[in-house]
Amino acid sequence: MRDVPYPYETWMIALIRPVSYHERMNQPSAVASDPRAAPIAAAPARRGRPRSDAVHRKILDATRELLSEEGFTDMRLEHIAARAGVGKATIYRRWGSKEALAQELLAELAAPHIAVAESDDTREEMLASVVNPMRAVTDTPFGPVIRALLSQIAVDPTLGDPFRATVVRARRDEIARVIARGIARGDLRADADVDVATELLVGPVYFRLMFGGELTMDFANRVVDSVLGGYAVPSRVFTRPTPPARRNGPATR
Repeated sequence: MRDVPYPYETWMIALIRPVSYHERMNQPSAVASDPRAAPIAAAPARRGRPRSDAVHRKILDATRELLSEEGFTDMRLEHIAARAGVGKATIYRRWGSKEALAQELLAELAAPHIAVAESDDTREEMLASVVNPMRAVTDTPFGPVIRALLSQIAVDPTLGDPFRATVVRARRDEIARVIARGIARGDLRADADVDVATELLVGPVYFRLMFGGELTMDFANRVVDSVLGGYAVPSRVFTRPTPPARRNGPATR
């Protein structure tokens, strides 16, 4: 916990570094590189001829594009096959249904935005718990895909159950660790409910995604301050980082 605000630019760079989709696909995910984070379960290996990683990548990329263009209901495996330049049988050798294909894509796109870096500051970690999903839905390919699939996740157990068992479970486990560290530091009450904490920190992001409203750093800070109002030890004081004053323009000589 910090009592003195730290430079805003430094904090923002440490917390959020926009990364291109292709760069992220060529790097290990944040979850995989963090031994504390609960990994998102990989799809079970399928028997048959060895699969081509390049073909696998083309199919996932085609699925991502078509979900954004057509939506889940209108998307067909033959459309994906045509976009990826493969046969429909090639897809069926890897996934038994478009639900299974969509689930693997969701898990892959969500994985880099699950882990919360451990720090000395409980508020900073709680803010990252809000900012991670917020940036995922606004600034990365995960956003258009989750928008296309949200209604299906709610009503279709073949898609919703695996999503809840992997992506949602991994995020719950990660925020549980954030809350546990806050309790251990003496920042949060010992009876803090970790399941409700996840819903209080992440739920507002998805509410605004579905029903409208800006997803900004001010919004993320307000969410964290509200949760701390109920979860913090009364004697603890948390300081919100202060952004620097805007300059009027470049300095003139």
